Amino acid sequence: MTPAHGGFRGWAAARARQVARLRFTSLRLRLVVVFGLVALTAAVSASAIAYWLNREAVLTRTQDAVLADFQQEMQNRAGALPEHPTQDELQHTAGQMANSSQRFSVLLVAQDDNGRTVYGNSGALDGFALQDVPKSLRTAVNKEQEVNANNKYAYHLYWQRTVEDGTPYLVAGTKVIGGGPTGYMLKSLEPEAKDLNSLAWSLGIATGLALIGSALLAQAAATTVLKPVHRLGVAARRLGEGKLDTRLRVSGTDELADLSRTFNDAAEALEKRVAEMAAREDSSRRFVADMSHELRTPLTAITAVTEILEEELEAESGSMDPMIEPAVRLVVSETRRLNDLVENLMEVTRFDAGTARLVLDDVDIADQITACIDARAWLDAVELNAERGIHARLDPRRLDVIMANLIGNALKHGGSPVQVSVREAVEDVVIEVRDHGPGIPEDVLPHVFDRFYKASASRPRSEGSGLGLSIAMESAHIHGGAITAANSPEGGAVFTLSLPRDASELTAQETDEKKNGKRAEGEA
Repeated sequence: MTPAHGGFRGWAAARARQVARLRFTSLRLRLVVVFGLVALTAAVSASAIAYWLNREAVLTRTQDAVLADFQQEMQNRAGALPEHPTQDELQHTAGQMANSSQRFSVLLVAQDDNGRTVYGNSGALDGFALQDVPKSLRTAVNKEQEVNANNKYAYHLYWQRTVEDGTPYLVAGTKVIGGGPTGYMLKSLEPEAKDLNSLAWSLGIATGLALIGSALLAQAAATTVLKPVHRLGVAARRLGEGKLDTRLRVSGTDELADLSRTFNDAAEALEKRVAEMAAREDSSRRFVADMSHELRTPLTAITAVTEILEEELEAESGSMDPMIEPAVRLVVSETRRLNDLVENLMEVTRFDAGTARLVLDDVDIADQITACIDARAWLDAVELNAERGIHARLDPRRLDVIMANLIGNALKHGGSPVQVSVREAVEDVVIEVRDHGPGIPEDVLPHVFDRFYKASASRPRSEGSGLGLSIAMESAHIHGGAITAANSPEGGAVFTLSLPRDASELTAQETDEKKNGKRAEGEA
């Protein structure tokens, strides 16, 4: 049962893809529809014209032959009758006239010697009768015309096509010139109608075949035209995915070939430009890394000296000259700040180079945050609301870096007390850091995680480097998490850190994918 079910699902999926490809907005379907409409219009027009011409030709040929034969019979046989014939004479003559080559029914009407109207037809008593002749035709036949130079005869032959019970007929009538009976003729056109119906069916079949042929031709033309367009779309998607070596095979000299050449030229120029930018970025990254490494050696010596100076400042002996004490304190402070900047630059360089890795361990979130606060002597300024026992598999050092930056930023720019809360989600651990300051201006919110960004217009000058929140965000991303910044309705800024409960070590490519995905969600 399973293979059959899988086969059905595969067939259904294939059908769904075909329907999706044939949506009305697709160029392929529009080409097929346009070709079909043009072919249908042309075929229907040609068939209608052909049917009309053939119909007129068939009916006119049959009509002319029948009317000529009837007129000849009227002259030869009806004209030989006396002016006042008897009914038997009319009946006999009508039978003779009906036996002509055209095989039509005949009705003769005359007056006998007593002035009575007598009839003679070629059939039985229920055959062709006068009431079968349209009244308008009888009036025209019996109307005497004025004889003049343009009209040599007082009576003429008139005819009319009628339909009775679905069968077409030709009805004609005339009067014997010089006195005599009036003759009417009834000819069935059913054989001609059957021939015309056969012709109509043939033309309809030809129209259907033309429509099918045009659809097949349109499909072939669409395939020929759209195949290069499809290849162009696939190449554009590959180019958008970062495969900058994508190129199209160019053949021919038409517009699609020109489009392919243009695409190849654009892809080549883009590849060169990206390569140049990557080279400059690598050069800048190497410069920052080399500079940071080179600065560490003199900074180590300077830090040692500043530590000695700081001990002298804190000594109770008062050996430090009061005149230089402010300068010494400035040197100590700026040296510490420079040391932090170098460390941050080296950390940023690791993220950019993709060499940052996680050292995972099972961490109690509450204990780790408490240790971070205690190590920086923030216990009096931070309120922690976290239950012990919430564990996650994370990198403790990077979690310490994240929390130090978030809490430190809140203390510097928001003011105490800073509230830190921890809660569990379905698959994540969510940590919120909220301050009681003025909040973050709306125009600053999109940039708080940018490197070296400082909202100097709304916040006092910071002693930081402008890299702390950026490093915190990168550390969250490498775990597969994210940080968001917002303003609390009750006042103050709120930073929300979301980390997975079990973060596995990611490759550089996976880290970039998660980073881009989180940024896209933030922008959305």
